[in-house]
Amino acid sequence: MSRLSEAQRNAVAELLRVSPVADELGRRFAKAGHELHLVGGSVRDALLGRLGDDLDFCTDAHPEQTLAIIKGWAEATWETGRDFGTIGFQKHGLRLEVTTYRAEAYDGGSRNPTVRYGISLHDDLLRRDFTINAMAVSLPGHQFTDPFGGLEDLAARVIRTPGPPAMSFGDDPLRMLRAARFAAQLEFVPGLDVLKAMSEMSGDLSRITAERIRDEFSKLMLGTDPVTGLRLLADTGLADIFLPELTGLRLEIDEHAQHKDVYEHTLKVVSNAVAYDTADGGPDLILRLAALLHDIGKPATKAVGRDGGVSFHHHELVGARMAKARLKELKYPKDIIGPVTKLVALHLRFYGYGRGEWTDSAVRRYVTDAEDQLSRLHKLTRSDCTTRNKRKAAALAADYDALEERIVRIAAEEDLARVRPDLDGNAIMELLGIPPGPIVGKAWAHLKELRLERGPLSREDAEAELKAWAASQGL
Repeated sequence: MSRLSEAQRNAVAELLRVSPVADELGRRFAKAGHELHLVGGSVRDALLGRLGDDLDFCTDAHPEQTLAIIKGWAEATWETGRDFGTIGFQKHGLRLEVTTYRAEAYDGGSRNPTVRYGISLHDDLLRRDFTINAMAVSLPGHQFTDPFGGLEDLAARVIRTPGPPAMSFGDDPLRMLRAARFAAQLEFVPGLDVLKAMSEMSGDLSRITAERIRDEFSKLMLGTDPVTGLRLLADTGLADIFLPELTGLRLEIDEHAQHKDVYEHTLKVVSNAVAYDTADGGPDLILRLAALLHDIGKPATKAVGRDGGVSFHHHELVGARMAKARLKELKYPKDIIGPVTKLVALHLRFYGYGRGEWTDSAVRRYVTDAEDQLSRLHKLTRSDCTTRNKRKAAALAADYDALEERIVRIAAEEDLARVRPDLDGNAIMELLGIPPGPIVGKAWAHLKELRLERGPLSREDAEAELKAWAASQGL
C-alpha cells in the first residue's frame, strides 16, 4: 500500500477541511451501517491540487439505501444514474455522487456495460479504469487506500490500469479513448503495456455508442494538450474507428508531387488554435474541432498537375460536407455542427486578400458570410498559417491585420453585423403593390446584393433600384 508524504497528507486533509460535507455524509453512512469513501477522480484531483466542486464517493449501500440516508439532508437529488448504481445530490453548493461498489463489464457484444454490484472497496477499485483513479479516502476515518500504486503513477505521470490492460479495456473499451483523453487533459503518458493493448484492441471501440465516444472525445479536445491525445488516437488505430479522417490526412509524399504534410500541418493548426482560445479565456470546442477538420477534404481533392504540382481545389467545400457528416455521425448537436461546418467552408476565403483584390464589397461579404463566427474565423485563419518561412508568415500576419483593421473601419461606418437591404419587406410590397410571396423574397435578395456591393443606399436610391429591378422582371 502506498504511503502518503506529508505534503500529500496535507492535500487530502485540506480537501476534507474545505469540504466538511464529506465527513458529515460519511457519518450518516456509518450510522446506517455502511461504508463511504471519497474515490477516483476526486482523490486524484485533490492530490494534483485541482479539485473542483464535484465529489465522487463509493459505498456498499445500494441506491435505495443511499436515498434513505440522504433524505432530508440533501438539498436536491437526481436519479439519472440510478440504473448504474449512482445517486446524485447537492449540498452547500457541492455536487455529490455516491455509487454502489461496482463490478461491471461488457458481455463482448453489448454497447453498454452490464452493471453488477460489487461487495468490497478493493473489488471496486480493481474495476476502475486507471490506477490514478483507483485511490480512495474513507469517511469519516480518512484512511487512504491505494492497492495498485496509483500514487506512484501520479507522481510519475504514467497511465496504467489496476489489472491487466486487456481486462480493463475488455470491461469497457471506452477506457482506451479515455487514456488518450488523460494524456491530453493531464499530460500523462500511457505505459507501454497500455499502448500495446490500445493498439491490439482498438477495434473493440466500435462496440461503444456514438454518444459516449463523442463525450470522451470532446473532453480530449478541450484538454491542455489535445495534440498529444490526437497522436495517440492515430497511432493506436482508435481514430480509424470513429474519426478515420484524422489518419486519412497522412497523405503520401513523393519526389514528384511535393506538398506539405497535411497530418502534421493539421496538428500544428490545432496547437495554434489552442494557444489562441486559451489566451482568450478558455478552451473553445467549436474552434478546436474546426481546426482539426479544416483540411479533411484534401485527400478527396488531391490532384497532380502536368508540372508535378499538387492542388486541392475546393477542398474547403468538400471538407465542410465531410465535417458535417462526421459530426452528425458522432451525434454532436446542431449548435456545434453548424458553426464548425461554416468555419471549415470559410477557412480559405482570406487567401488572396494580400494581392489587393478585395473591394469593400468583398469585405462586407466576408463579414456577412461569417455571421456570428467572425471572431472564430479570425483565429482559425491565423492558426492555419504554419509556414516555417518567417518572411511569408510575417506577410500573412500583416495582411490579416490589415483585413481586421479594414473590417473595423467599415463596421464603424456601417452596421456590418446586421447587413440588411435598405428597404424591408413591407416597403417592397407597398412600392410594388404586391402581396406577400416569392417575389418579395427575390426583391429583398436583390436589394441585399446591392447593399453588399455598394454599401448603404439612400431611401431614394433604394426605391429607384427596386423599381428598375421590378421593370426588368416584367412587374
